[in-house]
Amino acid sequence: MTDIVAARTPSYSRIELATLTSRAQANLLGNIHGGEVVKLADSTAGVVAQRHSGGPAVTAALDEMAFLEPVRVGDIIRTYGQVNWVGTSSMEIGVRIETEPWDAAGRTLHVGSAYFVFVAVDSAGRGRPVPALEPETEEDHRRLREAQIRRAHRLARRQEIEAGRLSR
Repeated sequence: MTDIVAARTPSYSRIELATLTSRAQANLLGNIHGGEVVKLADSTAGVVAQRHSGGPAVTAALDEMAFLEPVRVGDIIRTYGQVNWVGTSSMEIGVRIETEPWDAAGRTLHVGSAYFVFVAVDSAGRGRPVPALEPETEEDHRRLREAQIRRAHRLARRQEIEAGRLSR
């Protein structure tokens, strides 16, 4: 039986990653392919989930991904991730994506946001308990409330889909 760790704050596992984009990541329009941005956001969320849970965690869902601006070849892309909500073995990780355009040093653009659901797993791949979340700031409390809304919508959507399948 695994001991449950005391609650952790969002700042405990908050992370920032940065990379330089290249032509190998470009789509036919010359912008960075959306899948590359999702991959980087997922990697960021994975680090946050592992830090918060204290071990392996896997992507269970990409709840939402919004692309606000294109990312161009040569831009520095930065991702910022933190835990927004935790359940028994699952966590919602929010990721903000920004770029610093190659031709505008010092200027940053908010280019996307994503919400991932991760599940902490044991060595057999089964869900394992994660530490509770202890919000520190008003911003953390806002993120928690919004994550609870997203979770309720996910569960209601799944229930409605399953009910529709049973009625056929």
